[in-house]
Amino acid sequence: LPARVYGRRLLVDGRPTSIKGINWNPVPVGSQQGDGGGVNFRGFVETDSELMAAAGVNAVRTYEPIDDPEVLDVLWRKRIFVVNTVYVAGMADPNSVVEPVTKLRNHPAILMWAIGNEWNYNRLYSPMELEDAMVRVQQVAQIIRSVDPTHPIATVYGMMPGEAVISGLPDIDVWGITAYNGLTFGRLFDQWAAVSEKPMFIAEFGADAYNAQVGAVDEGDQAKATQVLTAQIVAHLSTGNSGVCLGGFIFELADEWWKDGSGSPKDHNVGGIAPGVGPYPDHVFNEEFWGLVRIDGTPRRAFHTYASLQNPGQPA
Repeated sequence: LPARVYGRRLLVDGRPTSIKGINWNPVPVGSQQGDGGGVNFRGFVETDSELMAAAGVNAVRTYEPIDDPEVLDVLWRKRIFVVNTVYVAGMADPNSVVEPVTKLRNHPAILMWAIGNEWNYNRLYSPMELEDAMVRVQQVAQIIRSVDPTHPIATVYGMMPGEAVISGLPDIDVWGITAYNGLTFGRLFDQWAAVSEKPMFIAEFGADAYNAQVGAVDEGDQAKATQVLTAQIVAHLSTGNSGVCLGGFIFELADEWWKDGSGSPKDHNVGGIAPGVGPYPDHVFNEEFWGLVRIDGTPRRAFHTYASLQNPGQPA
């Protein structure tokens, strides 16, 4: 049976389920997203799914569509679900979602469809105004619903959306929120409970493995953030009596070497941005060091930490 939303819970085969997820965007050394040789789901799914399974992951979130059923087959053999982002860029025709949704809607690995990634920040990676991006998200959600009325539809927002935004997107069933604020989510879960009866999940959380304060790799603090933040998510799971959260997707499985624009995608660069708030301990987003595993697939300490944390809402 397809997953469905019931109140603040996500039901899989009729049972409340929580997400122990990971963000997956496999870009090989020397490539970059959007260059035609970027994200390579098929080339990495065999090895990466083994890593995911070893970490106890039960769902992945993507940043562009997986449209290859064989990739889904490999993931499903490990019982890994997919939150499949089928629309991310506002320059694309809204009807572009029809083909992948139609093709994959009956695959058991599909958990839900997703629209956008922090689109309040990037306006669907387009020159749109925020209001126009919001209209587009609702339009795409309606198209997905017309093709597949069964699977839940999610969207991913940067931090907490306002009530007007939530009410303006009635076809969004589940909200994903990206949140980076050191070792805490603050009052995020309580704030969500006050403004919506719908479920939410943490779409991105964690810390990178480079500490700009000391100018060196810092696996210990990445592992600490992984443990502390995951525990806060677990404490607010909707599989309990009063939680609002379906779970979370830690950012991310493997390093991506293309993300520091001042360097080469053939090299591992340490550049980062410091907006004032951000990941523990330095509040700097060192974009090429977020992997729980290095780009060659070897685990960091945070991988072992995440693997050790139980998912209390995972059906046996």
